[in-house]
Amino acid sequence: MTRKVIVLGEVRNGELRNISFEGIAAAKKVAEGGEVTAVLLGESVRGLAPQMIHYGADRAVIVEDPKLAAYTPDGFSQAFLAVIDQEKPEAIIFGHTALGKDLSPKIASKLGAGLISDAVAIEAAGDNIIFTRPIYSGKAFEKKILTDGILMASIRPNNIPPLKEDASREGEISAVSADIKDLRSIVREVAEKAVQGVDLSEAKVIVAGGRGVKSAEGFKPLKELADVLGGAVGASRGACDAEYCDYSLQIGQTGKVVTPDLYIACGISGAIQHLAGMSNSKVVVAINKDPEANIFKVADYGIVGDLFEVVPMLVEELQAMLVKA
Repeated sequence: MTRKVIVLGEVRNGELRNISFEGIAAAKKVAEGGEVTAVLLGESVRGLAPQMIHYGADRAVIVEDPKLAAYTPDGFSQAFLAVIDQEKPEAIIFGHTALGKDLSPKIASKLGAGLISDAVAIEAAGDNIIFTRPIYSGKAFEKKILTDGILMASIRPNNIPPLKEDASREGEISAVSADIKDLRSIVREVAEKAVQGVDLSEAKVIVAGGRGVKSAEGFKPLKELADVLGGAVGASRGACDAEYCDYSLQIGQTGKVVTPDLYIACGISGAIQHLAGMSNSKVVVAINKDPEANIFKVADYGIVGDLFEVVPMLVEELQAMLVKA
């Protein structure tokens, strides 16, 4: 059963986020041969539309307005609803990101549609699309389908691989005019914390530290390891509460939920709240002095030892391997 699907692309600092391309791959599965249209909202986003087509979208629709320079629920919902009204899609895909988690239920409510959130896998079954999503903090999974109305879902980052970029692909790029008014909130300025390196929510490799790092200085070897691996640095809530690092790095039930290809836990005991945020990582490596630490129960590989001895050794060995390569 072919479907017309639209997928919302996300822009940060003038660039498309990886979730935009993953969303196109998800939309392709839902469309089952039907048309996939990428949607971009912002002040100046036309130049990014071809990239969405290169990653598999058949068409791209843009809404440009100075009121869309920064995300606001009212502004983006009005713009997106204008696109929906014109395109009349049978399915809509969002990223399960901060933006997507805020906007998707608002759109679903406006349309009177159901919403399946935080999907990690998509498969076709006859006329239905089955979405798999984690429940109970990742301890179990459930399969869900929508049987009526517009099919709406948000997908978790780093779970549905994007299609290979094809710069030769071409498609129509059109604009929709949206009457954006009565905004209840207006963003005058965005003050971002200076975070260098890879975005934690999209990182393929994460090196995370817990109370075992002992201090803010203790994160330095972790940062070195992350740099060698081209990854990002994360933390447990315990490390954040102890003021070893900023809460923007927190991974867990009350922090970010991540699913990297490789997760290296350093000095993290493995509290259930932390496991809820990283247990679905593809490969987990644990480094801890306590052989009875709970983190070893979810680790694919474990190293019992002092992280301040083990991590520098890993950095040295990896650097040597890269030089040989």
